[in-house]
Amino acid sequence: MTLANTATMTIGEMREFAGFEPGEQRYIKRSLDIGMARCDAFKLWGRSEKENTAIRRQYVAYQDIKSLRALVPQEGTMGEIERFIGKLVRMAAFDLEQEHLTSFSAFRFLYERLLGAESRPYLPAAFCAAGALPMIRPEHRKILLQSLSEAAATAPGWSDRTPSFYPEFVEDVEAA
Repeated sequence: MTLANTATMTIGEMREFAGFEPGEQRYIKRSLDIGMARCDAFKLWGRSEKENTAIRRQYVAYQDIKSLRALVPQEGTMGEIERFIGKLVRMAAFDLEQEHLTSFSAFRFLYERLLGAESRPYLPAAFCAAGALPMIRPEHRKILLQSLSEAAATAPGWSDRTPSFYPEFVEDVEAA
């Protein structure tokens, strides 16, 4: 892949991220910090005791993320899918229940960075399964499930290109 193609794709990822609501952007950045162990999320993101509690819960919800990355199906056998999808739906349900992610696009953006490009084909199924669970408020469930486009739900194939843009905390913006 040429440098120009890589730059174009990175700019596309930045534009996609810029199109998310500010709350979604903040949640994605915090989730990447927690899921990828980039920093101490309590120091960076904890502005109140309520947020510290939410961060603590997210650390617990993400505790199996390393093993989940290793479980991404390689051959697509039912056994591989069964081992992977259950843990993925559990983690996705946690994130969707927080109500900071309001669309499949934001969910996919986060999860393809947390788990890698190989997880893309399984993200619509996990999103639908988690979004349809009774723990998700009915109003939010409707918004989530309606956000999954027919094209995403029925895609004949998925890119295996690794994401190149990983948004991070920017002090001046986050403090405002």
